[in-house]
Amino acid sequence: MKFFEYKENWKKLLTPDIVSLLTLIHEYKGEQNLFIESNSDKLVDLLEVAKIQSTEASNKIEGIITSNDRLKKLVMDKTMPRNRNEKEIAGYRDVLNTIHESYDYIPINANYFLQLHGDLYKFNRSDFGGEFKSSNNIIAEIDSFGNQRIRFQPIEAWATPQAVTNMCNAYNDAINEGIDPLILMPMFILDFLCIHPFNDGNGRMSRLLTLLLLYKSGYIVGKYISIEKLIERSKDAYYNTLQTSSYGWHENENDYEPFVEYYLGVVIAAYKEFSSRVQTLIAYEMSKPDRVREVIKKHIGKITKNEIMEKCPDVSETTIQRALAELLRKKEIIKISGGRYTSYVWNGENK
Repeated sequence: MKFFEYKENWKKLLTPDIVSLLTLIHEYKGEQNLFIESNSDKLVDLLEVAKIQSTEASNKIEGIITSNDRLKKLVMDKTMPRNRNEKEIAGYRDVLNTIHESYDYIPINANYFLQLHGDLYKFNRSDFGGEFKSSNNIIAEIDSFGNQRIRFQPIEAWATPQAVTNMCNAYNDAINEGIDPLILMPMFILDFLCIHPFNDGNGRMSRLLTLLLLYKSGYIVGKYISIEKLIERSKDAYYNTLQTSSYGWHENENDYEPFVEYYLGVVIAAYKEFSSRVQTLIAYEMSKPDRVREVIKKHIGKITKNEIMEKCPDVSETTIQRALAELLRKKEIIKISGGRYTSYVWNGENK
């Protein structure tokens, strides 16, 4: 039988590597708070971009996609969803907005999780939105030959409501004891995924709950940098560490360390990206074409247009294309042709 004992298990995770990660995150958190206090009005663009990227990436991991144009309109609530994929995207958008705006008022308990899950499916005519799973489920993978293999067997349906309640109570008790939430969060998310409490939407709910837990503990970097996008970029590592940390879970013998390290690494990557974008967006107060120029100049080696778009997500593709053309005209950059993989490098003759 699975027991949730965070107040004791977290001590095993205070390895030198994890302590180093925790220290770095605490430093980044202080720096971000200073940026926000003095420049909150200038971070609106980052907030909107993060919403779009988060909604896109979290759904993309589950194979739920739509066109870029439709995605932006859905996230900005400027259109109604047309099909099942878009309905699920719109549901994610609304739950994400709820967490962004009301995280202080969302307790960590089973009833609120059910409400959030119901909102995730509010545009779908489903009978499982806002309900725990009605039958046993499995976490499976399909190999290149089409063969299915069970990766993990979650808790049975009948035991799920009590397991979620016990998990939430254990987490809240540990938080009230003053234990570092950065260690407790990934332990909680791993347990949530091992319970797999819903018929559908467990992955997306886990990423939404990740933001909720971070925000409630004062780590709001996910508002400005998409945590979901970073997970989507590193999904192989995500699934590998999730599987490694779930071995022996039912017998209370699993090792949380691999997943905790991965999770903390994602948080650090988010803070680093925030710092990088803010330096360009605020410290230099550059125009968008100048920001494109600066990205190329500071980049070591070749960089593609798509990589520039990743580093300047609030700059339109058209603006980037015009900036590249102007930089080429001035011979500040060199174009390296390669079809769809065309790249650019800073002209070393320019100072």
